Amino acid sequence: MLTWRAVRKFVWGDVPETKAEQILLFKIDWFILSYCCLMYFTNYLDRSNVSNAYVSGMKEELHMYGTEYNKINTIFTCGYIVGMIPNNLMLQVVPPRIWFPSMQIVWGVLTFCSSAVKNVEQLYAIRFFQGVTEASTFVGTHYVLGSWYKTGELGKRSGIFTSSGLIGTLFSGVLQAAVYQHLGGVSGRSGWRWLFIIDGVITLPIALYGFLVFPNVPSTTNAFYLSEEERRLATARVQKDKRSSAEGMHGRLSWDLVRRVLGRWRWYGCSLLFAISGECESFGSNNLMGLWLKAIGGYTVEEIDYYPSGVTAVGIVSTLVCATWTDSTRSRARWPVLVWMVTAVIVASICIVVWSSPIGLKFFAYYLAGASYSGQATTFAWANQICADDDQERAIVLASMNMWNNVINAWWPLIFYPATDAPKFRKGMWAMIGTGVATLMVTFFVWYMERREKMSHPVLEENDRAIDEKISEKDLDEKIVAE
Repeated sequence: MLTWRAVRKFVWGDVPETKAEQILLFKIDWFILSYCCLMYFTNYLDRSNVSNAYVSGMKEELHMYGTEYNKINTIFTCGYIVGMIPNNLMLQVVPPRIWFPSMQIVWGVLTFCSSAVKNVEQLYAIRFFQGVTEASTFVGTHYVLGSWYKTGELGKRSGIFTSSGLIGTLFSGVLQAAVYQHLGGVSGRSGWRWLFIIDGVITLPIALYGFLVFPNVPSTTNAFYLSEEERRLATARVQKDKRSSAEGMHGRLSWDLVRRVLGRWRWYGCSLLFAISGECESFGSNNLMGLWLKAIGGYTVEEIDYYPSGVTAVGIVSTLVCATWTDSTRSRARWPVLVWMVTAVIVASICIVVWSSPIGLKFFAYYLAGASYSGQATTFAWANQICADDDQERAIVLASMNMWNNVINAWWPLIFYPATDAPKFRKGMWAMIGTGVATLMVTFFVWYMERREKMSHPVLEENDRAIDEKISEKDLDEKIVAE
């Protein structure tokens, strides 16, 4: 019989064991997710505005040609790569409550500066430094989420966080269309220049909110809304959920960390997984649908801004559904989400590469490709789960996953998705099919190695069995109450 507890568990993850834990979870959900999601929303809002500006007049006004649009994204990615490790190191020195909002203020100011550029070279410089500052957000937040949430809670929260970035992308397209209609030419500024100004205005107040409410991590938090008992509970509940290991605590950096990271399969497997699977997002991250619509002609600027928003909308729904499903399964299996993602992008690529297919089928294919975003949250939740017994290793693995993906992403679009290949993107579609097949192979490798590690370490297997038995007891209690 379906009960409220069962529904709540499916929708929001494991049900807290006590009233005190329930109140704590509500507080950290509210304050951590509210700021992290708003921060990532502005991160992607400011990041995706270039693609919307490009198809809304920036190309013509700055006299852009050839692959200059792709170079803007590549230079941003280079800044992102350069800034990733320094930002992660700074989180060990400066509290996240200070560092995250500070970086957000910097990229907000740079967004304002983008509205005043006179040529594409100025935009190159701004986007490089914007990449450096925005590198603080994604991996740092996943590390913070893994520090506060248990395994059965993590997938949904990671999905909500990732979706907030997609909402930023979705909102950017809608905002650009509205700005183009109503602000184009106001005070002598083009609509795409007003987009950068409005994005900056949205970003700065959210940074100030972060200074006030972000709680750092459980071992260092001094948030005003948490009592001393709640701080101790926050640490205890996560440690109890982790696998038993002396290495699973925060501590000073040492050469032993290098030995642990390089001596295990986790760094290699997880880094390779996201380095490859992350390129399945190329449909959305390069706004291929917008470039396609602009190239084939017959669509207004507003339609070119609006229609690709459907790709992002599918990504949001797919991410949340998949994250909810993985948390609700007893095995916490993450790999089926990657199989679904690969299936979607391969089918979409086949529909697009067959150029004689009708326009309607191509619309369907681009929207279906939005499912590729569902793999991002799941992959990082999986890595948090795999490395749950070693916080230091977990921080490095999460950072490396994003770093290697961006190393590839720095040159991948220039070769396979240049703007000059629109509208067909034939090379890119074949590359996407190959990427999907490679993702399946690496997914199987990570699944196999995780399973092998559990079987070879009785402590890990017993801990997982204990968690399963605990869940079974809850299910039995629910059944008894229902009857």
